[in-house]
Amino acid sequence: MAATFTAFLLEESGGKVSGSVKELPSSVLPPGDVTVAVTHSTLNYKDGMILQGIGRLVRQYPHVPGVDFAGVVEDSQHKDWKKGDAVVLTGWRVGEMQWGGYATRARVRGDWLVPLPKPLSAKQAMAVGTAGFTSMLAVMALEAHGVRPESGDVLVTGAAGGVGSVATAILANLGYKVACSTGRPETHDYLKSLGASAIVERAALASPPARPLDSERWAGAIDSVGGTTLATVLTQMKYRCSVAACGLAGGPKLDTTVIPFLLRGVNLLGIDSVMCPMPQRREAWLRLARDLPLAKLDSLTVTAKLADLPRLAGDILKGQVRGRVVVETGA
Repeated sequence: MAATFTAFLLEESGGKVSGSVKELPSSVLPPGDVTVAVTHSTLNYKDGMILQGIGRLVRQYPHVPGVDFAGVVEDSQHKDWKKGDAVVLTGWRVGEMQWGGYATRARVRGDWLVPLPKPLSAKQAMAVGTAGFTSMLAVMALEAHGVRPESGDVLVTGAAGGVGSVATAILANLGYKVACSTGRPETHDYLKSLGASAIVERAALASPPARPLDSERWAGAIDSVGGTTLATVLTQMKYRCSVAACGLAGGPKLDTTVIPFLLRGVNLLGIDSVMCPMPQRREAWLRLARDLPLAKLDSLTVTAKLADLPRLAGDILKGQVRGRVVVETGA
């Protein structure tokens, strides 16, 4: 193992968090039974918050962020992994409580890793990342609650972001009619290229519901916005249909009534990707390799370097990132 590695290191001074690319000794890596040579990471909304020191997600500095990574096992004391294995990590509070993937080397528990599923490359796996993994979990939750392509239109909110983009591509590939909600007119053609059959203006969902039940519109929904948008979507769900809630870009507060749940039997399904149990985690990655069109995945992906992270953090928090950003850690 090389004596040093390159990482984007966050440091705190006077209550202000800042970061830069640094060369660090391998001896400072955290405890763990598997060391991975990281080739790619990605940028999620949570990464943007961590990079800007928002939300106290990181409690101890200095810190290497990056909640996702893909690479090759460099050293292992874990029974399931050997040198040379291609692996992926998302979640488990890595990049928050433990040093993460914005580096050329990471050390973690082997129990947190999954095999890189064929035919995905490491770059494509990080184009998926936590956002795409969450999208697949949301699709699986809708399926488990009876949503099928013949059930009717499925709504995706925040559709031009990472979760929404991947969800749109998966659902369209599975034969669903997908209605995409966005407030960015310049993304309409992009969403249609992913398979959107209709565009819903964000403003139509952003006002507080005028009544506890609206006309039935959606057979299912994947919501990454939360707040007023989620409250409005709940009033528009068809009888006994489901919303998979997986984000709070519009705020954490949900001001609604129990009427959609009592009179229409609507299901509100919470999606957690961080501590997702390993059997479901492995199933989701296999489904992603099978059900996400790789040509569309590549079309919604841009690449970046570690040095680009401060700029990109501001962009993703302002809703100015379209699709997925893959961070090439060695570039």
